[in-house]
This record gives sequence, structure tokens and C-alpha cells, in this order.
Amino acid sequence: MLTAEQLIAAQRTQVETLFGLTQKAFEGVEKLVELNVQVAKASLGEVAEHAQAVLSVKDAQELLALQASLLQPAAERAAAYSRHVYDIAASTNSEVGKVAETQMAEAQRRFMSVVDTAVKNAPAGTENAVALVKSAVAAANNAFESVHKAAKQAADVAEANFQAVTNTAVKATQAAKQQAKRPAAV
Repeated sequence: MLTAEQLIAAQRTQVETLFGLTQKAFEGVEKLVELNVQVAKASLGEVAEHAQAVLSVKDAQELLALQASLLQPAAERAAAYSRHVYDIAASTNSEVGKVAETQMAEAQRRFMSVVDTAVKNAPAGTENAVALVKSAVAAANNAFESVHKAAKQAADVAEANFQAVTNTAVKATQAAKQQAKRPAAV
């Protein structure tokens, strides 16, 4: 049986966990805002440079060459930005996951403590019911671990796919740049 002190301690722990998770979420948002401010500042300078370059173009061929020269760096910056956003999200998710795992382990420990206490105080003849409860708890723990492993594998696959898409996009822009550099057939 849980005492009032145990309930208060459990609630205090849950509130601390909630505030810890909120702090982690805000840290992730801060990183995203900081990244976006950096990108906005850099983009402003690049837009000014590009506008000056476009205004100094003398003919259509030079304009096409200029556009081709700007294509790859823009794609690379977009890929780098996407990678930074992904890294921030993955890091924040990882930190939240660690907190959740810790809380789940603590909850399982407390629950098993309650089950063990109940087993010790169980009346004679309830051994089958106790064994059933312990078996159900073990099955639930195994199911949780399986889901956790599957989620981790899915995250690893998603990261690999993200990297592959980013690399493909950069290669495609490089190919387009090479194609644009070739003189037009007359």
C-alpha cells in the first residue's frame, strides 16, 4: 500500500520530469531559432551579392553561367540547413527519450516493488494468481523493449535515408551545373 509520502514524492518526481522535458524542448526550439537567424543573416548578404552580380551581367550567356554557378552552392546550403534541423530534432528527441526511459525504468522498479510486497502479503493459495501477475509484467516489459528497439531501428533507417536523399540532391545540382556550363548547341 502506498503511503501519502510516497504519493507526494511520486508526484514531485513527475512534476520535475515534466519541467525537465519542457526545458529540453525549449532548448531545441532555441537552437532552431538561432539556426534560422544565422541562415536569415547569411541569406540577406547573399541576396545582395547575387543582385549585384545579376545587374553586372552583359548578355544572356553570362546570365545562364551566373545562374548555374549559384545553383550548386544554394543546394548545398539547403542540404546543410536540413541536416542542421535534423540534427537538432534528433538530439532533442534523444534527450527526451533518455528521460522517458529513465522514468519508465523507475516506474517499473516501483511497480515491481509493489508486486513483491503484495506477493509477500498474499494469502496462501494465491500462488497461481501471483505467478500470472509476474508473467504479465515480464511480458509487458519485453513488449516495451521490443517496441523501443524497433523505434530505434526505424530512426536509424530514417537517418540513413535522409543522408542518402541529401547526397542525391547535391549530386543532382552538381550535374545540372555541369550541364548548364556546356555551350548551347546552335
